[in-house]
Amino acid sequence: MSDDTTTDIPVPEWGLKRDITPRLGARLVQEGHRLHCLADRASITGQFSEAEARELDQAFPLILKQLELMLVSGELNPRHQHCVTLYHNGLTCEADTLGSCGYVYLAIYPGQPVSHAPGSPDEDSPMSHIISMAR
Repeated sequence: MSDDTTTDIPVPEWGLKRDITPRLGARLVQEGHRLHCLADRASITGQFSEAEARELDQAFPLILKQLELMLVSGELNPRHQHCVTLYHNGLTCEADTLGSCGYVYLAIYPGQPVSHAPGSPDEDSPMSHIISMAR
């Protein structure tokens, strides 16, 4: 007996919601001033070019290190929503704890940041902190 019915299970989308593709979204686990990226809490929306994927692969550990330093300095605070923006070699990373006390949500995409739609949750948050990272 065959079952011809198919079930479309929606793929969870992690990280900060942004209307831009391609984008990597992730919910990082915060342990003190350390961040851990779990593969099952990350998703890619759209398709990165080979060059963009290579840049993302090289930049991701540097971005994590910078975000950890921002936790140490208090720029990122697990108890307060505050979006920070990092730039590195043509990639933009937006990150925010969303006041979650244990997670950092992020979106990484090629290019410059996009403005948030009116009424979006991030529109009312304090102005993003912008840092350009050197290679």
